[in-house]
Amino acid sequence: MKRIVLDTNCLIQMLSRRSPFYAIWKAYQQEQFALCVSNDILTEYREIIGQKATPEIAESVVSLILHHPLTELYDPKFRFGFITQDVDDNKFVDCAIVANAQYIVSNDAHFEELKQLPPEFQIEVLKLQEFLQTISL
Repeated sequence: MKRIVLDTNCLIQMLSRRSPFYAIWKAYQQEQFALCVSNDILTEYREIIGQKATPEIAESVVSLILHHPLTELYDPKFRFGFITQDVDDNKFVDCAIVANAQYIVSNDAHFEELKQLPPEFQIEVLKLQEFLQTISL
């Protein structure tokens, strides 16, 4: 079972039924992979979706995630600080490390910094299109 951490920008792109990435949201609903989140990540999901859509939609999405059987909730106690260009993105990295996730799925270029990490901290970062291909195989 794949275990991923999903950047907010990717979650937003997956939610519309008209999106080419809606298949990923559907695959999650059909329990094809586990989604690893932290309270910080859920707070960002709620905030950004609330801005882009409505607070009600944001609350529905977060509630669905929280009640999904393959959602894994983590509370990272240590802040690694590996991303320096946009320190707010570290919440995704910290969760991925604590969760021992296979992938961070993000289209954000700041995650490129992770390629410079020592092997024991390497986390594969996939773009949304690349992750779609892994679940379509």
